[in-house]
This record gives sequence, structure tokens and C-alpha cells, in this order.
Amino acid sequence: MKQSILQKPLTYSYFNVTFVLIGINILVYFFNMMIPDTRIYMAMIPVLVIRDHTYWQFLTYMFTHGSMTHILFNMLGLFFFGASVERRMGSWEFLLFYLLTGVLAGIFSFIVYYFTGAYTVILLGASGAVYAVLLAYASYYPDSRIFIFGLIPIKASMMVLIYTALALFNQFTGSRGGVAHMTHLAGFGFAFLYFLIRLGINPIDSFTGKKQNPWR
Repeated sequence: MKQSILQKPLTYSYFNVTFVLIGINILVYFFNMMIPDTRIYMAMIPVLVIRDHTYWQFLTYMFTHGSMTHILFNMLGLFFFGASVERRMGSWEFLLFYLLTGVLAGIFSFIVYYFTGAYTVILLGASGAVYAVLLAYASYYPDSRIFIFGLIPIKASMMVLIYTALALFNQFTGSRGGVAHMTHLAGFGFAFLYFLIRLGINPIDSFTGKKQNPWR
């Protein structure tokens, strides 16, 4: 059966693009520290997108971080889960997955901010894309054990469900203000659609142990 252009696989190769992405994030972080004003032009700020047409912010926001703790946790997540997903997908597919889910999470967040009047919100960080990578990892390795705080073992699939529930709870209760829970959820959502539409894999089937399309 002929595959549609949406499902046509990229040539498999593996060249550690995960570490390239981590390196770019670190370089951008120190660049923003040296020239603080650049953070404003790289973060996604709805009022600037509307007024000044700064559409590049839908991409650059995901390489921009507000603090050392912020970038540390995001890059640790990308390091621990990204390498395994990249090895399974291939570097080009992983790069497409990472950038596309991150950009779409930014666009989705912008739309929500726009219609809720939150024009001056500053969205930055790789969290949306990293959450997408977490869902990809759980889809490929649902029974993999992840140790919370290095002590509590939990299956990757269960971790995704817990993170989703926490993000939903915090979003609707207003808990942990300043954290982009909506962008995290968008990362999960677009990763789910990517797997379903492009890879022919239903993450729910993976979580529940049902057979899935093995083309990756």
C-alpha cells in the first residue's frame, strides 16, 4: 500500500541530534545572559507577535530559558528521554518531531493567550517539546521504569498519565503560577497526534499493551 506524504519515513540515520539541541539551548541561554534584551525578542510574547509580527518567536521561545534551574530540568529531561527516542526514530525524524511539536505547542499557547486577553504573557522554555519527547518515550517503551527522585520506580506510561493529570489540575486550579501547564499539555497532545497520524502508532494502544504498527 502506498504511503501518503504525511507518513513517508525519512531516511534513518543516527548522529546524536539530541546533544546538538542541548548544546544550542545552552549557547542561547548564555547569549541571553550576556545580552538580556535578546530574551524579549526570542521568548514568545503575544503582544509582540501581534504588533511587530515577530513570528520567529514560535520557534525561538523553545530555546530560551529564564533561569539556570529552568534550563537544567528541561535539558535533563531531553537528555534522559531524547537519546532513546532519537535512536528509535532516527535523528532526522526526531528533529522533525521535536521542532514541530514545540512550534505547534507555542502556536496553540498563543491562540489561547490571544482569546483570553493575556497579551503580555512571556512564554519561554523547551518544556512543550520535552513533554512531547516524554510521551514519545512512553509510547516506545511503556514498561520502562523511571525512578522519581532516584527512589520511586514508576512505568513510563504511568508517568505520562500522572503528568497529564497534574498539568490539568494545576491549569484549572491556578496552582503553580508562572508554569506553562497549557503548553505542557499541548506538547503531549501534538506528540499524540504525530504518532497517530505520521507514525501510525496509537500511544493508548502502546500503554495498554495492544499490538501497534511497527514501521519505526
